[in-house]
Amino acid sequence: MADGCRLPHPYLSGNFAPIKRTRLLTRCSHTGDIPAELAGGQYVRNGANPLTNDDPSRHAHWFDGDGMLSGVLFQRTGNNAHRIEPHFVNQYVLTDVFLNAKDNRNLQRPLLPSMSTLISGSLLAIVLAVGRAIILVITSRLPGSRKAIRKMSVANTGVVYHDGRALATCESGPPIRFLLPSLETIGWYNGRKAENEPYEYEQAGFGGSGPMGFMREWTTGHPRVDPVTKELISIHAVFVKPYVFYSIVPPAGKMTSRTGHQLGPVFDVPIPGVRSPKMMHDFGVAARHTVILDLPLSLNPMHCILGKPVISFDPAERSRFGVFPRHEPHKIQWFETNQCVIFHTANCWETTSVGSTTETCVHLVACRLTSASVVYSAGALSPPVPKAVPTEYAEEEQCRLYYYSFPLLENGSGGQPIIRNQWALSAIPFEFPTVSPQCSMSAARFVYGCSMGSPSFYSAALGKTAKIDYLAKIDIERLIAQGTAHPPQQIKGCVDKRTIAEVMQSVDANDPIKLFQMPERWYAQEPRFVARRDAASEDDGWLLTYVFDESQLDGKGECGEDAVSELWVIDARNMRDIVARIYLPQRVPYGLHGAWFSEGDIAGQRPFEAVRHEPAKDELDLSGPISRMRDVIEKMLG
Repeated sequence: MADGCRLPHPYLSGNFAPIKRTRLLTRCSHTGDIPAELAGGQYVRNGANPLTNDDPSRHAHWFDGDGMLSGVLFQRTGNNAHRIEPHFVNQYVLTDVFLNAKDNRNLQRPLLPSMSTLISGSLLAIVLAVGRAIILVITSRLPGSRKAIRKMSVANTGVVYHDGRALATCESGPPIRFLLPSLETIGWYNGRKAENEPYEYEQAGFGGSGPMGFMREWTTGHPRVDPVTKELISIHAVFVKPYVFYSIVPPAGKMTSRTGHQLGPVFDVPIPGVRSPKMMHDFGVAARHTVILDLPLSLNPMHCILGKPVISFDPAERSRFGVFPRHEPHKIQWFETNQCVIFHTANCWETTSVGSTTETCVHLVACRLTSASVVYSAGALSPPVPKAVPTEYAEEEQCRLYYYSFPLLENGSGGQPIIRNQWALSAIPFEFPTVSPQCSMSAARFVYGCSMGSPSFYSAALGKTAKIDYLAKIDIERLIAQGTAHPPQQIKGCVDKRTIAEVMQSVDANDPIKLFQMPERWYAQEPRFVARRDAASEDDGWLLTYVFDESQLDGKGECGEDAVSELWVIDARNMRDIVARIYLPQRVPYGLHGAWFSEGDIAGQRPFEAVRHEPAKDELDLSGPISRMRDVIEKMLG
């Protein structure tokens, strides 16, 4: 299989290229009227920004790289604090991996193997990349090292707020706490406390104790926080049986579930029924149930022994959805269907119907891909030739917003759970979904996300990149009702079959699909919804998104040092008006996931005693024989 690497790598160039500068809070100019609801709050987005980037020929992937937080604080100023001044700030997440590599001239490429290597590398390449990482981790414990690497996470995926802590996430380690609004790193969070906090807990948190504890603390990049109970719900996918663990962390001093039961934190409960290690990037959480996605996208280091890729997709394997009551994973029910890949769920909720019997049904809306092509295209790799599959499994390449309904069997009924509905809500490409935070885990009406009129996220041409030129708002309540009344074909069917061009031609004010089209050569990133105070409707609020004008690129498609991005505030009701534009002092590379932190979140942060910092040169022992040996090993490994 050709690896497709070109110079420059498409995900290391243009506005995908890592930014070299970090800034403290810097005042920004703006036009338009900043909504009063944003006052005192901060929008923060995470993304990969490789620190070590000296080898342009290396394997690289959009999901690789050190986490960088980019935020806009809407600071109150003036008399009675009625004026709003936006301030931009960006900082690296100071993980162990970052601190070890910072100013380390011995390293010409990132310490951790690229996803591209794990996907397409030969057995020798994978062994060499993994072996190099293991040796560098070991030598990081020797004198002269800038930081001992005890956690492998680069914390580059998402951000979430829980119990007075802003957390950066990535599934290769536990969350790490950072400070709002400065975005300084405080330390790793184990579910009970973070480093540098003035609390003492004798009990273990994520991972527990024992030799496999380091795996069990690996936390999904998308932990969920219940908007009512404030519980943090997370999964932990590992390489050994039972392959998935589950944790629930209530806020301190508030141990009450939605059912009124007094509950303490639950860590690392095994999820029964998962058959092999999988790449589980996301999952579904409703008010009283959780949905685990056991899909045919494997993440198995043992495959390299067999000469297979560590990360691989099997189109002949079934997809399985495990549904269980939030606090009772042993009651899991497994639903099976055709193969698919899901990286992001939009929302999950329950309904209960009463007839001759009472039935609980769990509903899931997610971005469903029919293959793993995006995993390859995001690394500028050619996907493997697909295996032949039975006709009933064959589907065209697509990524659509999809609806599932899982009617649960009564305890002891002994039947086989069967998916009642499974079809696409719309034919337009759709990814990076979000809902109003107040409506998550309940029957939200609207889902917002990203779409593309050009080659889309799931099928970007080799050497090209997927860029967001439309923001979408989908009325899932209406489309689910239409699909339920007039069911499309299960699995392959679609409720609204219009293309992007056809949706854009609509003049119906009540169209269930509304699109915000970016100006020519402008591209957006994942949007986040902020509600208006005393909102008149669920969509009464704004979408916040970073945008970039690619007319700033030079003839080679590269960004100059003076290239800048903007933050747009868009009216979510009409999906047409840009109510404010914040002009940033530098660009924000196309990245992953963000969140809105309210003024109350910032004020309610827990106390801490120190923040992480880069070690000063005089703090390092560079003269001893062991330190010199470590230096030689690092230079040899590059």
